[in-house]
Amino acid sequence: MDINYFSKVRILDGGMGQALLAKGLKAKGSLWSATALVNEKYHKLIIDTHLDFINSGVDVIVTNNFCARRKRMIENNVEEHFNFANEKAGELALKAKKISKKNIFIAASLPPQSDTYAADRGDKNLIKKGFFDQANLLKPFVDFFYLDVLSSIREIEIALNVIDSMNLPVLVGVHIKKNGKLPSGETITKMVRECKSDNWLGLIGACVSPEIIENTVNEIKTLEIPFGFKANLWKEEPLPVDKIIKVDEDGFGANPISILGSRNDVTAEKFCDFSKRMVSNGATILGGCCETKTSHLNAISKLKQI
Repeated sequence: MDINYFSKVRILDGGMGQALLAKGLKAKGSLWSATALVNEKYHKLIIDTHLDFINSGVDVIVTNNFCARRKRMIENNVEEHFNFANEKAGELALKAKKISKKNIFIAASLPPQSDTYAADRGDKNLIKKGFFDQANLLKPFVDFFYLDVLSSIREIEIALNVIDSMNLPVLVGVHIKKNGKLPSGETITKMVRECKSDNWLGLIGACVSPEIIENTVNEIKTLEIPFGFKANLWKEEPLPVDKIIKVDEDGFGANPISILGSRNDVTAEKFCDFSKRMVSNGATILGGCCETKTSHLNAISKLKQI
């Protein structure tokens, strides 16, 4: 893959988890989107959701293993399916690409190995093992790695060290809080200066509101790296899983939308207008995360540069 791929405007896909829930996925506990990997009856649903994104005009789809990290698998008593779920995420993404017959790329999701939206201060060796195991299972199916909503320099460094020997480039996705910093309290500039290497494809704000993206663009555009976003449309600022999880008596987890809400006021047209402003500021990597719809992606796909 050309390391300069994101020097032109490209479109990333939307949030798989919320899209699957909207299509009827019944999620087990905090396993959420990974339920569709463990339970084979949902495999077609994953393929169809990837295809929906592809047909919306995206250039990149991300594997559906965000919640297939070992910690979530253990919490939901399905750790024995860890290898199967992560490998299946790559396999189903590749199958969708082949069905589409379109020249898209597949990114391997490397999610935080503990909570989302919070810096992981756990055992370094366990974090390293989690990243390695997922990356190793996904590598045969993908074109590059995507550090998917990481929250600290420490985690990013561990992940980068793991994939350094795998000979694939990486897109770095960091979560950013309202104060413009990572959840660890570190600045975006400090992270880039300490972590950037020659195999970086770019940097994006991951699962971040449009407002936070706009408020940080002046800092990011000075870092001399392709940049952009995967924007969420939650009404509330996203929270770690233990703050939003609701499990019914049958063990099924409620949709996070019941706590965080959805910004239905951000229409496809408004999302496109926001994206245009970011492109005018130099952004070349555009995409959606939780609660963005195919209509949002279809609208911004018109901003692509050939």
